[in-house]
Amino acid sequence: MSKLVKLLILLVVATMVITACAPPAAPSAPAPEEAAPAEEAAPAEEAAPAEEAAPAEEMSAEVVFFSTQFAPVEEQAKFRKILSQGGFDFTATEEGPLIDQLVASKGQEKGPIDVVGALHGTFPPLAREEVLANLIDLADDLSADREFAPAFLDTGRLGTEDFLYYIPWMQATYIMAANKQALDYLPEGADVNALTWDQFAQWCQNLLDETGQPRCGLPHAGLFHRFLEGYLWPSFTGGMVSTFKSAEAEEMLTWARDVLWPTIHPQSISYEFMQEPLLSGEVWVAFDHTARLIEAFNSKPDEFIAFPAPAGPKGRGFMPVIVGLGMPKNAPNPDGAAKLIDFLTQPDTQGQVLRDLGFFPVVSGVDFSDLPAGVAIEAEAVTAQAGSPDALPALLPVGLGERGGEINQIFRNAFDRVVLEGQDVRTVLDEEGANLQALMNETGAPCWAPDPPSDGPCQVK
Repeated sequence: MSKLVKLLILLVVATMVITACAPPAAPSAPAPEEAAPAEEAAPAEEAAPAEEAAPAEEMSAEVVFFSTQFAPVEEQAKFRKILSQGGFDFTATEEGPLIDQLVASKGQEKGPIDVVGALHGTFPPLAREEVLANLIDLADDLSADREFAPAFLDTGRLGTEDFLYYIPWMQATYIMAANKQALDYLPEGADVNALTWDQFAQWCQNLLDETGQPRCGLPHAGLFHRFLEGYLWPSFTGGMVSTFKSAEAEEMLTWARDVLWPTIHPQSISYEFMQEPLLSGEVWVAFDHTARLIEAFNSKPDEFIAFPAPAGPKGRGFMPVIVGLGMPKNAPNPDGAAKLIDFLTQPDTQGQVLRDLGFFPVVSGVDFSDLPAGVAIEAEAVTAQAGSPDALPALLPVGLGERGGEINQIFRNAFDRVVLEGQDVRTVLDEEGANLQALMNETGAPCWAPDPPSDGPCQVK
């Protein structure tokens, strides 16, 4: 054998030995289809759209539910437990990304979402983009075995006659509270569950005259702007923005200055949460948000009652924080979506949401017997208020963006300048009305309930 051949053989053997002793090569990256699914790679609120998370053939068996409510981890766990009873789940999301996703998919035959759960203010921009299905027939079907608050069904129409953009899901709101001692001083013939504002003022006057002290209180240092926007203005004028400086508004502020406010406890200027003066006995009758009254009802359920806000000439104005359920036109599973909406609006489910998550029902027939005492007291009043035949829901301001606080200040200024400072009513309404119109024009905000829909910025009349 030649030296050259021997050399070649030695080289081959050496190469084999070196290869055998080397560490194994790192595996190549998995192909995209082998990657972990989105729900394992990120928390639920960051999950990829449903059409990327599951094959199309599996999607038909699922209901994809996106909700802007119950995003905190603790609330998600409670809500998922309730949903699991019906075989459902949900993805928590924020309003902006939700709207963007629905608008971006509106040209698709099948979109990424079956059901949208969101505050009322989320639905007007979706309605303008024409991405939502009309749920009026579904509401009729559901109404066969449950009774929705008519005022909330009307609100879901967004000012239309025959198009229902969302079915009401749940609510929070503001109500009245009273120490039971105060009931002995009601005006003759007055029903505490169906008071008028005139009767309320007379009740406060009776308490002042017969106990020697002002016993009615209002949270002027708290959420007083909601009292003005959602209760006084709508009850007396029928609107919020459009009727801000109307003759009816002038009469209302005059009444508030001359009749109501003289009966109100002077410490109301510093009251932020009305549960505290109620518990101390300083105040016997009060108005506030349910969350700012609950301690009074929980601490002394046998001493306090809750009742609906009084009514004015235009109706029983009240401010609900309404959460609705909508369905995109291109929902991939509309039948499943209808079943989810059915499940969420059943009285039993509504009762569980109230007990575990603190949102009040929008249907009648909810069993309040197993609720904490304070929650049950509030729930009765909330349900009665929404179901009143003269109920006039006045929604939170919509379309003002970061300038939402300005409208609150305008309403406060109008009240304070007239009632606390004694300025001329007409002058104040004209000046603050001009400020309100400028805000509407600069933000482009259209009217919201109880004002009728508008083309372009809401007009102050």
